[in-house]
Amino acid sequence: MDKFTFLGNGDVNAVESLYEQFLADPNNVDETWQQFFAGFDFAKANFDLDGDLPENVLKEFKVIEMIEAYRKCGHLFTKTNPVRVRRKYTPTLDIENFGLEKSDLELQFQAGSRIGIGTAKLKDILAHLDAIYCESIGVEYTYIRKPEEVEWLQSKIENGQNRTQFSVEQKQQILKKLNQAVVFEQFLDKKYVGQKRFSLQGAEVLIPALDSVVETGAKLGVDEFIFGMAHRGRLNVLANIFYKTYKEIFSEFEHKDFEDEDLGFDGDVKYHLGYTCDIKTDSGKDIKMTLAPNPSHLEAVDPVVGGIARAKLDKEYANDNTKVCPVLIHGDAAIAGQGIVYEYLQMAQLKGYKTGGTIHIVINNQVGFTTNYRDARSSTYCTDIGKVTLSPVFHVNGDDAEALAHTINLAMEYRQRYGKDVFIDLLCYRKHGHNEGDEPRYTQPLLYKAIARHPDPRKIYVDKLMSEGILEQQMAKKWKKNSRKSFRLEFWNLRK
Repeated sequence: MDKFTFLGNGDVNAVESLYEQFLADPNNVDETWQQFFAGFDFAKANFDLDGDLPENVLKEFKVIEMIEAYRKCGHLFTKTNPVRVRRKYTPTLDIENFGLEKSDLELQFQAGSRIGIGTAKLKDILAHLDAIYCESIGVEYTYIRKPEEVEWLQSKIENGQNRTQFSVEQKQQILKKLNQAVVFEQFLDKKYVGQKRFSLQGAEVLIPALDSVVETGAKLGVDEFIFGMAHRGRLNVLANIFYKTYKEIFSEFEHKDFEDEDLGFDGDVKYHLGYTCDIKTDSGKDIKMTLAPNPSHLEAVDPVVGGIARAKLDKEYANDNTKVCPVLIHGDAAIAGQGIVYEYLQMAQLKGYKTGGTIHIVINNQVGFTTNYRDARSSTYCTDIGKVTLSPVFHVNGDDAEALAHTINLAMEYRQRYGKDVFIDLLCYRKHGHNEGDEPRYTQPLLYKAIARHPDPRKIYVDKLMSEGILEQQMAKKWKKNSRKSFRLEFWNLRK
């Protein structure tokens, strides 16, 4: 029975009389009638006689709808492409598409509490959403079917506007690794003109990112990393992440053999070779590092890396998935085009094959061998295959070193917490042709016109740190000069 039935059975005149007494002085009526009439007045103030929601409440729901749209579709409207304008998508995130108007920008909305800023003006809510979802980092995660994971990611992303406030020391470490990566490639470019090396130029930000994932992973319990990658950037990764000596790498360009078997050339080309070493992180932890060798078939290494990781988990770590972390570095055309990628991914959560999650990083050059990405795949992103395993996907501007460091640290934390794959789509470019032996301007003239006038990631980051007062120009030049000096020393020692 309706608990308010007595109102329908009561004397209307008597109720009206009580209400008039309440209006004169609430204390004139019983406390229960005070509560009833207070609710009645609230309803009259906030709801019209037809039962429709008042305009201010309707607009609150419209703002909530807009917030959810940013969470779901904000990645389509980011500033993640360093060398060309992004494709246009509709409908946009313009407030008019949510039934809001320019005149609403100065109005206060409680919906701001949903993104952690409390009641705020619409213009401030918009600015906060743009900073989180539409700057250097795009995020796809709302399709994940476990509310706990969605809420955790949402909290991590929305608190701090999807950025990390790095310390001066951390910024200097990012610059140090970026400096090593850029100068290494420039040195090889001058000393071994025309030789194939599958340069990392345009994506050098990968090196500080990998340095960061090893440091963060070590702090979160990882004892061993298993890396797999195709050709692009392998020599740089070997030199500046695995610390293979420059002398060894230069010797492979010189085709020299040495009496020391550790420096011997084993017959395979230099950008196919694997490596194993032990390193000590900045926090003092010893980490085992393996880079699996990879033949010319690009993504063929994926299940090899997974197999190595699973074997080590079974044999050495009592199936503690947090102790071994696979890291796969893909190319954009290969991850979208090769069937072996799907074959590997669909095993990610199977009892007999899972490894506790893989960190996937795509070096997205926006072009395959010679093919524009629009002619190479049907999907919006090369990383859309990651949604097969309901993995979060991040799209990051390759010119923003701190954004990538922030993202890869978050990816590492998610992997350790939930034991699932994470994808990072690193939007960058390929400065030279596919293998330094071809001329990309023949097949992609507009793209390479833009690339030719684009500054390298190191210069962009140096300028940023100088504007913040963290770095002086002379210090930046000194770091670059010292790196060149070490390369020249190893080079001339080899040629003696």
